[in-house]
Amino acid sequence: MKEFELKAQSWLDGDFDQATKMQILKLRNEDPAGFEDAFYKNLEFGTGGLRGIMGVGTNRMNKYTVGMATQGLANYILKKCEGDDLRVVISYDSRNNSKEFARIAADVLSANGIHVFIFDNIRPTPEMSYAVRLKKAVAGIMITASHNPKEYNGYKVSWSDGGQVTSPVDKEIVAEVAKITDPSMVKFQAGLRCGEIESMGAEVDELYLNDLLSLRLSPEAVASNKDLKIVYTPLHGCGVRLVPEILKRSGFENIIHVPEQDISDGNFPTCVSPNPEEPAALKMALEKAEATGADLVIGTDPDADRVGIAVRDNDGKLVLFNGNQTASMLTYYILTRWKELGKLTEGKYVVKTIVTTELITDICKSFGVPVYNVLTGFKYIAEVVKRKEAEGGEFICGGEESYGFNVGQFVRDKDAPVSCMMIAECAAWAASKGLTLYQLMQRIYKEYGYRKEGLVSLVRKGISGAREIQQIMVDMRANPPAELCGSPVTRVVDYLEPEKTGQPKSNVLQFFDEAGDVVSVRPSGTEPKIKFYFGAKGDDADAKIEKLKQQFT
Repeated sequence: MKEFELKAQSWLDGDFDQATKMQILKLRNEDPAGFEDAFYKNLEFGTGGLRGIMGVGTNRMNKYTVGMATQGLANYILKKCEGDDLRVVISYDSRNNSKEFARIAADVLSANGIHVFIFDNIRPTPEMSYAVRLKKAVAGIMITASHNPKEYNGYKVSWSDGGQVTSPVDKEIVAEVAKITDPSMVKFQAGLRCGEIESMGAEVDELYLNDLLSLRLSPEAVASNKDLKIVYTPLHGCGVRLVPEILKRSGFENIIHVPEQDISDGNFPTCVSPNPEEPAALKMALEKAEATGADLVIGTDPDADRVGIAVRDNDGKLVLFNGNQTASMLTYYILTRWKELGKLTEGKYVVKTIVTTELITDICKSFGVPVYNVLTGFKYIAEVVKRKEAEGGEFICGGEESYGFNVGQFVRDKDAPVSCMMIAECAAWAASKGLTLYQLMQRIYKEYGYRKEGLVSLVRKGISGAREIQQIMVDMRANPPAELCGSPVTRVVDYLEPEKTGQPKSNVLQFFDEAGDVVSVRPSGTEPKIKFYFGAKGDDADAKIEKLKQQFT
């Protein structure tokens, strides 16, 4: 027998429930390729946790793999954390099996003597982050696969600051999880709990919402534009619980729902992919906006940490903003209001990822506010916030091109509820000045120069693909481009040289030219692809993006 067949047989012979065994037999008989894929390897617990297709098998998200991951996490907590009341917060989104996986994680942690706080229903990732600090927990678990298709689920781990785990904690947890090689090693006695399991609900919602509402900057503008028509869709996710509520409490009175998408459903029946980065995901919301004459469309992903928007252009047509535009606009708005309110004192700062638009850098420079660049991933933004907080600094806001943004220090992850509040408030503030959000963005471009961004992902599968990706990086280091669209390259940044970048070592290259253009290249850490991020500046930025794509891909 082949190795995957031996693994499958061990599940058939082992102490697994009968339903699981029946599914294995069915898979073996009806889908040989799927059967092999389900057992040919173990689902890897990486530095971001678990993410995979749900189903039976060692390479799938199921109650056994979730239990094993949780046992590894429990072992790490018991080994590294001190105290008689070690606490972990657990939340979950609307995906299929998320509630079951969350309860399994709670039972395993409890069986290991760890005190668990678990939400009574679906809640956003950012509220989990908030609750970690509120409950003085050592860690947090979010059961979600973010914006992946319906077949997927995942398991994200945050640490005591509410931010996703970073080095060395992430690698140490991975090592502990790797030691759990069989479900029999999991302490799982749901009826005999050693650690208390407490339910959380509306009381945490109130604290979270009130803290976010304390970040408002323009209540007068909202009051005079309270009838602004805003279409909101949670894309069948957990944003429905809090986003309409925070908009209402902010003062907006004309929130228009997409009823079919308010239904929390892990099958995401009205959209192929519940990803607000993709125009198709917002199709129903855009149609609702056209039917109602709405001014603004807002959509959040299933775990409500990312947000996408559409605004009216000068011809009244709805156009989508990308993540760079939304982050730039919010940064400009927030810094403008902070300056007007006399809040831009020493120690305040902004954070963005290295592949996010340099427009944010230009905006921050004009306000005299430091901006910190970090590696791709919001966990690195949270890491800066944690470090600067200890030094007495105050985080204003920060974001990334992939539709994630956060404001203030209450949450240490992407936060769609606070972002939605700020986007709507920004729209009201702009309206009080006779501007739409589209016109505000054009004003920003006029002041700082027009910028355009683009992304190309080259997929290269298998061993040969991995070698090809590696060779691309080797060749670029050996022969970096001398120019970008005819402008001389003035700076090359290699993130394999942490002593020069001040960042953790990472296989990323960046090329900056004299004209203000930038190209970033990095292999994906989770998929068989290499990504090229393009940023161009100037009136001809659109044309330059196309030239850069041809030059590099």
